[in-house]
Order: sequence, then structure tokens, then C-alpha cells
Amino acid sequence: MRRASRELVSPLLVLGLLLCSCVCPGITELRAPPDKIAIIGAGIGGTSAAYYLRQKFGKDVKIDVFERGQVGGRLATMTVQGQEYEAGGSVIHPLNLHMKRFVKDLGLSTVQSSGGLVGVSNGETLVFEESSWFIINIIKLIWQYGFQPLRLHMWVEDILDKFMRIYRYQSHDYAFSSIENLLHSLGGDDFLGMFNRTLLETLQKAGFSEKFLNEMVAPINRVNYGQGTDLNGFVGNPTKMYEIVYQTGSDTHSNFYDIVLVATPLNQKMSNITFLNFDPPIEEFHQYYQHIVTTLIKGKLNSTTFTSRALEKFDLSTILTTDNSDLFINSIGIVSSVKNDNPQPSADGAYVWKIFSHETLTKEQILKLFLSHEYVTKQQWLAYPHYKPPEKSPSIILHDQLYYLNGIESAASAMEMSAIAAHNAALLAYHRWNGHTDMIDQEDLYEKLKTEL
Repeated sequence: MRRASRELVSPLLVLGLLLCSCVCPGITELRAPPDKIAIIGAGIGGTSAAYYLRQKFGKDVKIDVFERGQVGGRLATMTVQGQEYEAGGSVIHPLNLHMKRFVKDLGLSTVQSSGGLVGVSNGETLVFEESSWFIINIIKLIWQYGFQPLRLHMWVEDILDKFMRIYRYQSHDYAFSSIENLLHSLGGDDFLGMFNRTLLETLQKAGFSEKFLNEMVAPINRVNYGQGTDLNGFVGNPTKMYEIVYQTGSDTHSNFYDIVLVATPLNQKMSNITFLNFDPPIEEFHQYYQHIVTTLIKGKLNSTTFTSRALEKFDLSTILTTDNSDLFINSIGIVSSVKNDNPQPSADGAYVWKIFSHETLTKEQILKLFLSHEYVTKQQWLAYPHYKPPEKSPSIILHDQLYYLNGIESAASAMEMSAIAAHNAALLAYHRWNGHTDMIDQEDLYEKLKTEL
């Protein structure tokens, strides 16, 4: 087996396939469990996969998790003057059932959102500004956009209602061999249609105006995905053994595994994984990941960058930007540290602000945003896929017992989506190992389970 070159060996060198000649005996119900399982990537997807694999295969299977950097993947914190602040994934929606379960099972505490008022800037002025009075916000929204916000709320609720079916399917141990099959099981052809159209096309088809989409929908997407409305609408066989060759420091090691789950983007800039001796060769993915810079700055905001009002009359804590904004940021907002739920200013009124931008902020840009500042730290990310529908989802099954979790990011990239993909991959690996074909890619699951209940 060919060794990888030095620049590809840290920390993961090679996933190589060795075909052995032994044959498994006849299987009636359950095969003997695998001896060893490998997971490549220790982000939320990889760690979730380890959790669900342990549940399905039991306590005697050895599970090794490989990570080239820090455990946590794109979940990370940044430090400002001794306090830690969330820099990557940080928000758990009330309907994120996997993440809520992890928080409960691990005995973790949650920090409540600090709230604050939100504004939307087009680069010249604030096109929308939230009020602390709920009724005023309703009047503003109706005055500017009619009943489109209510229609959008109902549209999103319908999408979420269908998406929640995945938890029932997984609670009954059903798995899917492709992202397309998973999405179709949730919402039929409508969901697949959303996956292959831009959000702009989907919502325009639903009758939403360009003004509403640009000023309300696009700014939210720019915060979450660094893009506006051009992302997709959803956001008894021979035994095969896999050898993983990896490096720890200057030492090279290798181990053999029955099952391998890849839980890191198959992008050479991010994972440096090479597949050797596979016939046919493993499909290569060239999905482009969006470059995002998270910058934390402790300082006093220059409110005149966004409005003509003086700072003492500026009460917004978050500012989003529209697609056509000529500003150099996607968003800016006051943040609290991970141990506090109420952001506190320093004695001179300075807060810690989190800024998302496509490029590293220059000194001139920072001076435009802030009247004064005392601390700047930044983190660069290949944060999530660049969405450009229509596009084909990467395969979940790369080889007989080799699985890829991150393909689900082609639909949407979020902590909960990674956990869903991990659970699905664990179930898929378990059923395929034991020959449970009746538990994979079942049609009309929603109606079937509804009838059973």
C-alpha cells in the first residue's frame, strides 16, 4: 500500500482498503458485532456518531475517534480578557431535540439569550428597526410588508412540522442511504424541490415580494450561512477491513477497523484524507466551503455608521445587513460570555461585539465601526458549504462499511443537522452490518408509523 506524502499525514494519513479472504458464516438475525469502529472527526457529528454507535452495537465494541485539531470541530470559543465567548455554533433551537437531549444527559446548563433589539442595515440606513414594544413591531411589519411576515411564519411552521418527522423515524430505528431519500421521506417531492431551488426562487414562487425577501429573509441567512437568498430552499459477504494510517507528533501508526465513519468535510483544505486501493475509487467531492471570519471586539460602537442618531440614543444590540449592502460585514451584535447570560459594559460603556464578515477586518474598517476599542481577536472558518442549487448531495455510503456524515450539510449546516446525520449513519451502519434491509429507505414511513400508533 502506497504511503502518503508528508504534507498529507497530519494527523490522518490514509484510509486504505485491505480485502481479506475470510467469509462470514450464515446469518440468521444478528451478526457478531464488529470488533473496532473508527470515526474521523471529533466535532458534533463525530461525537454524536460515537454516542449512537455505542447505543446500537453495545459496550464491547471499541470505538476510536480521530481528530487533527481540537475536539469540537466548528464549535469553539474565543477569549477576550479572560472571558470566553462563542465563536462558532452556539444556538440551540427549542425543537433541536438531539441537542436538547445531549445537554440534559451531559448535565450541561444553557445560557438564555440576552435578547436586545435588532436592526437591518442596507449600508446607508436602517431599513427596519425593532422596538421594545411588541405591538409597535407588529404595526411596523404590517406597514412595511403587509401580512407577508405572518405568511412566512406559517410557511416555516409547515416546514418544521414535516421536518420533525425525522425524530419519529429515528426513534423507530429507520435509516436512509442517501440525503435525497431522507428528505423525500420528510416532505415528498416538495422537499426535494426546495433542495434543488434557491430560497429566493422558492419564496418568490410562494408569492413573497422582493423587498420583504431582501430586507427580512436575506439578513437572517447572512448571519447563519454567510449568504443571502441564493442558497437552497431547505437548507453473507466477504469481510472488508479498513486500515487507518495516522500520525501523532512525528510517529506514524496504523489500525484496522470493521466500520469507518467520516465525520469531517471531505475537502482537502479541511481534512487531508486520502483514500487508497479502493476499486472502484472513492468518489471525490469538491464542495466549496464558505470562508467566514468571526471577530470579537471590545469597544464603543460608532452608531453613525448605521444611522444618523447619536450613540446615547442608539439602543440596538444587533445589526443585520441586506444582500445589496455595501458594508463589509454580515452582522454585528453584542455578546455575553459563555458563563453569563447578561452582557455587561465596562466602566466606559464598551461592550464585546461579535462580527461576522467574509474577509478579515482592516484597521480602517474597525475604526469605521467603533469610536474606540481596546481588544480585537479573530477566528477564521471554512464554516459551511457555499450553497448553489441545484446540486447533488455527496453519498452517505462511500463503500461497503465506509460512511460519510457531512453530506447532510448540502441540505443545511447546523449542530442539529450533524446530530441527525450521525444518528442516521449509526443506524445505517448497524442495519447494513446485520442485513436489516427492511429498516433502510422504507417508503411512506410517515403514514406507516401513523397507522401503527
